[in-house]
Amino acid sequence: MSFVLNLMIASSLINAPPGLVKTEFIYETAPFPSCHATTIVETRDGLVAAWFGGTEERNPDVGIWTSRLTNGVWSVPVEVATGVQPDGKRLPCWNPVLFQPANGPLMLFYKVGPSPSTWWGMRRDSTDHGKTWTHATRLPDGIVGPVKNKPVQLRDGTIVSGSSLEGLKPAPSWQVHMERSTDGGLTWKKIVVPVANNGPGSIQPSILTLGGNRLMAVGRTRAGALFSTESGDNGQTWGSLGLTDLPNPNSGTDAVTLKDGTHILVYNHSRLSRSPLNIAISRDGKQWGAALVLESEPGEYSYPAIIQTSDGLVHVTYTWKRLRVKHAVIDPRKLDFKPIIDGKWPIGKND
Repeated sequence: MSFVLNLMIASSLINAPPGLVKTEFIYETAPFPSCHATTIVETRDGLVAAWFGGTEERNPDVGIWTSRLTNGVWSVPVEVATGVQPDGKRLPCWNPVLFQPANGPLMLFYKVGPSPSTWWGMRRDSTDHGKTWTHATRLPDGIVGPVKNKPVQLRDGTIVSGSSLEGLKPAPSWQVHMERSTDGGLTWKKIVVPVANNGPGSIQPSILTLGGNRLMAVGRTRAGALFSTESGDNGQTWGSLGLTDLPNPNSGTDAVTLKDGTHILVYNHSRLSRSPLNIAISRDGKQWGAALVLESEPGEYSYPAIIQTSDGLVHVTYTWKRLRVKHAVIDPRKLDFKPIIDGKWPIGKND
């Protein structure tokens, strides 16, 4: 990273709001002009980030790229997956998701296909923390894999993955479902999430843990607000989707439950625009507080990913104007917040 860019980052954080430790671009230049759909994971060897990159979303040259954080420096982006088919035809790649289970290799899930309504799930594994990857394998028919956001692994080892389908008939054409594995990701069972015929088109769930056997999923809709749904049996069954008070401009979100039980959500707090990009926190997953604004200038800041690392810090990656991948580090112990009432972001809260 250049001295000038480092200076810009340092200067921008002199008057940073409480909790914001660091922001940086993962790369300055890359062999692709456009990027989107970030994901981040902590391995035993450090952080790994991934995204899809190419000339433009949906174009055949779009592949999956990764970068590893070593000694405080992000590595040069490397393309680790493409949509090249056995006949030589190349199709676009979409929405990578990195996931490190408690035991076993690092997993990279992604999608290949002409469009979200026709894509299929793919997977590659790494036994050396993202340095090298196995050959790609296609997921079984009917199993998409985590469609945008990371799975969660329960205490008994069960993996619960949030997924969704698009282009369905009858309506709603967007529908959330879950995929559950009790054998470390070798096999998966699809779990239906009930939705009314006139319910909101919903995709891309993130899964939160509420304690005991209770889980909650939140995510994106076409209805101008985020959805939520709950499970009382570790994700084996789910309640009907309902809309929350939090606005959503039909854009991806992500959320994570911290070690102390607090939930953190990263999303665009708007019904119309992929700016601003916001951080909200909650104790119960229902009442949310405004904690931080990561981006507020005009432009697109979208498709975030969020994790908590073993040192307690929170890491967020996201699309920065479709040109770069940005990385933010947050100390959740230093966040303060104001209640979000009737879906309105409090005036003066980091704006």
